[in-house]
Amino acid sequence: MTRTGADLFVEALETYEIPYLFGNPGTTEVPVMSALEGSAVDYVLGLQEDIAVGMAAGYACTRRQRGAERPLGVVNLHVAPGMAHGLGNLYAASVSGAPLVVTAGTHSMRHQHEEPILYGDLVEMTQQFTKWSAEVKAVESLPTMLRRACKVALTPPMGPVFLGFPMDVMVEETDAPVEPLGGIPNGGRGDSHAIALAADVLSEADEPMLVVGDQIARSGQSTVDAVTELAEETGARVHSEILSTEVNFPMDHDLWVSHMPESFAESRALHETDAVVLVGCSTHTPTLAHDEPLVPSSATAVHIGPDSWELAKNEPADIAISGALRPVIEDLTRRVSGRVSDEQLAARHERVKEVRDWVGENMQLPPSVDSDAISKTELIETMEKAVPDAYIVDESVTTRYALLSEWDLQPGQLFGNKSGGLGYGLPAAVGAALAEDDRPVVGLLGDGSYLYYPHSMYTAARYDLDLTVVISNNQNYRILKDNALKILGGDDDDHEFIGMDLQPGVDFAANAASHGVDGSRVTNGDELEAALRDAVDTDGPSVLDVRVVD
Repeated sequence: MTRTGADLFVEALETYEIPYLFGNPGTTEVPVMSALEGSAVDYVLGLQEDIAVGMAAGYACTRRQRGAERPLGVVNLHVAPGMAHGLGNLYAASVSGAPLVVTAGTHSMRHQHEEPILYGDLVEMTQQFTKWSAEVKAVESLPTMLRRACKVALTPPMGPVFLGFPMDVMVEETDAPVEPLGGIPNGGRGDSHAIALAADVLSEADEPMLVVGDQIARSGQSTVDAVTELAEETGARVHSEILSTEVNFPMDHDLWVSHMPESFAESRALHETDAVVLVGCSTHTPTLAHDEPLVPSSATAVHIGPDSWELAKNEPADIAISGALRPVIEDLTRRVSGRVSDEQLAARHERVKEVRDWVGENMQLPPSVDSDAISKTELIETMEKAVPDAYIVDESVTTRYALLSEWDLQPGQLFGNKSGGLGYGLPAAVGAALAEDDRPVVGLLGDGSYLYYPHSMYTAARYDLDLTVVISNNQNYRILKDNALKILGGDDDDHEFIGMDLQPGVDFAANAASHGVDGSRVTNGDELEAALRDAVDTDGPSVLDVRVVD
């Protein structure tokens, strides 16, 4: 049976059980839009390409957290300007390891040499943010390249890929069949000698420390369980990596201490020990330049992960183990089992309590204000009370500190923006709402974050998604002010903070209403819990503007 390249693309999505195609169409996408008619694939419209990329990535990452075997997100963009729009969230998806296939319509092969309007080299544009980037040159190669794109995106460490679809390829007919996706390769079991050496380090250290990275959560609940068992067997204190945006270890566990702060001085203080084991880390470096190493030279450093590029990338490792996380961790646990005495365990547990107390004394948040105004801490405490089981998609920036210290989040409960660039969180929350149907989905955003792509809410309304967006609204880019104080010194009164205040203020409820979404505002702490419950209980999407003080 012959069909067009566009028909073959849609048939492949159906064969690979991919229910959604995210995008914002243009003329070069007309063949694909036509092929979608009558198919089992639903098109999810975003009003701008970066929104579409963020939605697809949020959908894929949420599906991965839910344990889907093949949690692919697929997005279709429009030529060079559309791809350029989508690069911001393609970067975010890359840092988040999102299993994402990004496609874009391009000019016909026989027309590209004329460099017509909207033309650009999309392969070159995307390759720094993808695992693989290519353009389909002939319709006969489309089945193999589609299968390869899906395979590469799903192979750990997962990440985005790009395929360009020239218009002449998409309208040309072929009798080539869709290729079966087949099995997805996984990492090996790691070097046994290196694992044995790591077991010696964990057994013999005075105060071993585990730093758990987001590759653990991405590898599934069984890997979270495995690293929890390793911590229990060794009595090691546990911290997350810097800029962790998923829950890689139960935060109510006795061995859990804290998320690692982004400040070098605070992080370095927590690394002052004799053995540091980094597991599944990819962003474990301070946000500002520093002169000394994060891990002291006197400590034995062990790096474990599925991505060899990340091992010993920024600082040397005494032992580096590349392999699939769960089998490596389970092997390490078996080798250390029974080697840590009860006396050692007791001493290590006592040290965990001491470090946790130190964190509470030296890295604590400002106390809640004694007024009707709402602090960020109060917002998080009230959210935990009102929606304790919610799935949180976070881009709250400075409110994130309260989220990670005040709420004992559980594995599978958090997904956030790991890239640091604003504009990912709201589209990702919309995508998450498509993927998650068992729990309330709450997008927790700063006001500056929300304002990047407020029209993401149009898509939430168009498809009647159960999504609650909570805006932590302090009417400024507080993170920039905080960083200015770190770099320049002084206090707020010493700086004008040009371009860092959001005045005049935005009526977020009216903005939401303009997209067909229920919106409300709360300024008084006494009204906060009821307002949160009402927003979550609202059928379809809702936006709650919470006026907070810094």
